[in-house]
Amino acid sequence: MFEFTVSARSGRARTGTFRTPHGDVRTPMFMPVGTQGSVKGISPHELLDIGSQIILANTYHLMLRPGPDLVAVHGGLPGFTAYPGPFLTDSGGFQVMSLGHMRKITEEGATFKSHLDGSLILLTPERSIGVQESLGADIIMAFDECPPYPASHEYVRNSLERTLRWLERSLTAKTRSDQALFPIVQGGIYHDLRAVSLQATVAFDTPGFAIGGLAVGESKEEMYPAISQTAQGLPESKPRYLMGVGHPEDLVAAMALGVDLFDCVYPTRTGRFGYALTDDGRLNMNSSAPRQQLMPIDPECDCYACRHYTRAYLAHLLRAEEMLAPRMLSLHNLCYLHRLVERASLAIASGTYREWAEEWAARYFKGNVPAWFTGAIQNVD
Repeated sequence: MFEFTVSARSGRARTGTFRTPHGDVRTPMFMPVGTQGSVKGISPHELLDIGSQIILANTYHLMLRPGPDLVAVHGGLPGFTAYPGPFLTDSGGFQVMSLGHMRKITEEGATFKSHLDGSLILLTPERSIGVQESLGADIIMAFDECPPYPASHEYVRNSLERTLRWLERSLTAKTRSDQALFPIVQGGIYHDLRAVSLQATVAFDTPGFAIGGLAVGESKEEMYPAISQTAQGLPESKPRYLMGVGHPEDLVAAMALGVDLFDCVYPTRTGRFGYALTDDGRLNMNSSAPRQQLMPIDPECDCYACRHYTRAYLAHLLRAEEMLAPRMLSLHNLCYLHRLVERASLAIASGTYREWAEEWAARYFKGNVPAWFTGAIQNVD
C-alpha cells in the first residue's frame, strides 16, 4: 500500500512516487501546512488547482479542538476538511519544544498546559498514535521530542534515547494498517548523535523516515551537514521527509541531498505579512515600488493572483487591509513552491539538477551565492 518507487536520479537528488490510500504523491513535494485542518485562507479547491498533493495537519491542535472523535465521525480528515487527497499528521512532539515553560517531559510522555484554557494534558506515544488514528491521516508520525537549540550534547543524547524508546511504544500502539508510520531521526547538530539515531531508527524498517531536530534556530552552516549526513544514511528505497523546512533556497539545497518531502508555514505566513516569493527573491508588497507596478507578482507564474491581478492592485488591498490580499499572496507563494519542485523534478529527470540549481541560485541570490548552498549542491555529482 505504501510503496515508494524512485523514477530518476541526478546525483543524490531524485524523483519518485509514494503510494498512499488517498492517492499517489509525486516527489519531491512541498506539503502545505493546515494546522487546524485548514491551510490558512486557502480552500481545498484552490489547493488542488495549484497542484498540492498532500496536506499536513497538527495533532496537538486538533486534539484540543475540535477533538479527534468529531473528526473520526466525518471519516477522518478528508471527510472533515473536504480535501480529498492524502494527509500527514505530526505527532505533537514539536510542541514538546515550542511550548517551553508550559510543558514537562518525563519517560511517560509530555505534560502540557493547554494554550486554550490552561488545563493540563498528558501526551504519550500511545495517546499521540490514538489521536492520529482517529484523524485518519495516510502518514502519521512517531511521538518524539524535538530538542531546542542550543542544547548540550548530554541533553540531546538523553532526548534521542527517549525518542527511540517512544518510537517502540508508538509502533506497539499502532493498530491501523492503512496508515504509514514515519519515525524521526534526531541528534541535533551533533554528528555522533545523528549516527546513533540513524542506526537505531533505520533498523525499524518503516515505510518512510523523517529528519527532525533541525530548522529550530541553528545556522545554515550547522544545519546542512546534519541534513546531508542524515539523508545519506536513510534507505534509498524509502521517502525522506525534512520537517519544518520551506524556504525556497532550502528546498533547492536539500533536494540536492536526496530529500523528498518538505513542510513549513513559511509560504502562507509570509503571504499574510505581505511578501511574495519569486525567483528574484522575496518581494515586499508593503514597499512603495509595487504600488505603481502594473505587472503581476510574477510574470512566470500561472496562479490565480498572477493571472488576474497587478502588483498595484494587491498592494492597494494590503494597505486597505482587505483579506483578499493575504489570501492571494499565500496562494501565490504555495504555487511558487509547487512550481519550484516541479522544475527541480524536470532537471533531475534530465540529469541536469546541479546546472539548474546553480542557475536558479545565481538569480535568487543576485550573484552572491552562500557557501552552505554551494556545498549542498556539490553533492549532486
